[in-house]
Amino acid sequence: MPEPVDVTTERKVQVVQPGLFHDYGGKLRFSGRATTIKCFENNPLVRKALSEDGHGRVLVVDGGASLRCALLGDVIAEMGTKNGWQGIIINGCLRDSEDIGRMDIGVKALSTHPLKSSKRDPGLRDCPVTFGGVTFTPGCYVYADKDGILVSPEELRL
Repeated sequence: MPEPVDVTTERKVQVVQPGLFHDYGGKLRFSGRATTIKCFENNPLVRKALSEDGHGRVLVVDGGASLRCALLGDVIAEMGTKNGWQGIIINGCLRDSEDIGRMDIGVKALSTHPLKSSKRDPGLRDCPVTFGGVTFTPGCYVYADKDGILVSPEELRL
């Protein structure tokens, strides 16, 4: 973001709290319009979303910051890659990080965990989700790189 903090605040750009998310995907810089999912230790909607056309989109998953299981693995991440998703941000864990690190998709998550999630409750899709001090609304613009994550109601010229 080339602008100083006071200009950024005027434009309603939000910055996710630094230090929470780690890079796991093979692509370290990604951006797109947000598709949101809210789920807790369940990932059926993650699989469903990543099986759709994702060109120009970033999947934002609020897993309630659970560190008890993974909401994304290599099979589902590969679906996202094949369907053109730009990136995935998970407020939770993933697994198969070594394989995901070789894929052409951006992935940020809190940590890794070897256990799969449940399939009981699919959760909610296309609803506002809040974590890391910001709110992601469906269709907002998400920009992510090694420096962090920006969220904007409008497209930014970077």
